[in-house]
Amino acid sequence: MEDNFRKLSASRVTISELMLPSHTNFSGKIHGGYILMLMDQIAFAAASKFSGTYCVTASVDTVDFLNPIEVGELVTMKASVNYVGNSSMVVGIRVTSENIRTGKVKHCNSSYFTMVGKNKEGKNVSVPRPVITTLEEVRRFYNAKKRIEFKKQHDHHQENFDHTTPDAINALRQMNIKVEL
Repeated sequence: MEDNFRKLSASRVTISELMLPSHTNFSGKIHGGYILMLMDQIAFAAASKFSGTYCVTASVDTVDFLNPIEVGELVTMKASVNYVGNSSMVVGIRVTSENIRTGKVKHCNSSYFTMVGKNKEGKNVSVPRPVITTLEEVRRFYNAKKRIEFKKQHDHHQENFDHTTPDAINALRQMNIKVEL
């Protein structure tokens, strides 16, 4: 396993798709769920390309829809593995849309999908160790590591928080919330 290294750049995937009326929500904009489905597909492609294994989505971190996407725009998604654990990989995804007539490009979304390599029995498998070749990859790796550490601290806080105490109940009332227990 010591010789099992792969360049992060080997995980890069780009897809583009024209947005059709069938992809819209009730307000006529492209449905966020459709965009999430495409993001999940490209995250799978990037993780599987890097790891050489079947991968599943373990979590999705921070999906902020920054700008609406219109019918007729060309959506482009770029993904790459940013961080590698033992069996998990954090895939960064950037979504832009382009008005084909005007050429105007909008940043619509950036998100991070944690993908896990699996074997035929559905068990986690070790994935290759990363080879980092650019300072941009260094930045992305450390940012992913920082997000993972922050999430662990947040989860630990949530586990230790006792929501049943009088102080916790009174804090809700301080936020102009009616509590009827």
